[in-house]
Amino acid sequence: MAEAKPNILVVEDEPNLHEALKLNLEIEGYEVTSAYDGTEALQKIGSAYFDLIIMDIMLPDLDGISITENLRVHNNEVPILMLSAKNAPADKVLGLKKGADDYLTKPFNLEELLLRVAKLIEKNKKIQIRESVGDQYRFGNNTIDFKALTAVTWNGLNVALSKKEAMLLKLLVENRGEVVTREKILQVVWGYNVFPTTRTIDNFILNFRKYFEEDSRNPRYIHSVRGVGYKYTD
Repeated sequence: MAEAKPNILVVEDEPNLHEALKLNLEIEGYEVTSAYDGTEALQKIGSAYFDLIIMDIMLPDLDGISITENLRVHNNEVPILMLSAKNAPADKVLGLKKGADDYLTKPFNLEELLLRVAKLIEKNKKIQIRESVGDQYRFGNNTIDFKALTAVTWNGLNVALSKKEAMLLKLLVENRGEVVTREKILQVVWGYNVFPTTRTIDNFILNFRKYFEEDSRNPRYIHSVRGVGYKYTD
């Protein structure tokens, strides 16, 4: 299966610049989603996983600084490349202080922008990659065999796992101690970009607790983080 294209959200209200960015990014092999104002940007961010956001500061109804602050407050660490006509050092410092990863002033060189985009996506990819847990993993009295798609539960029951169950368990384990968002789970495990529902994940999590928790109502290993996602702790 071909590797999924990195998905970039372009938030820019000037139509000509927006279309130019979209076209050139697509030529480079990226998947591009568009938003033309701050409210639309937050809606798109809330319903999809992005590898990078390219965001103008001056936007209708909600500016890029406010959007960035909102994301960082909610622990969304998606890389953000800010675009701005403001070129004073203080403006750049403010953007970076509020959580932007990079800052480019208009007018900009297209080749430079594409280089910065590639570097931010590559950096993010390295951060997302965790040390593999291998084919087998043991926690408490539970054992999972990711390759054989089987598990032995704390009370000695043998359980057959679906491929999706094994992928989700491995994703949670490899990010142990960290919240994995629903968006990221659907992107990595199911390959959805814009997801219709998270009920499927909720059902998987309930099954995991039945398998691996001695008290499923007071889980020790698999935790829900309300409104955000799930976390595995050992």
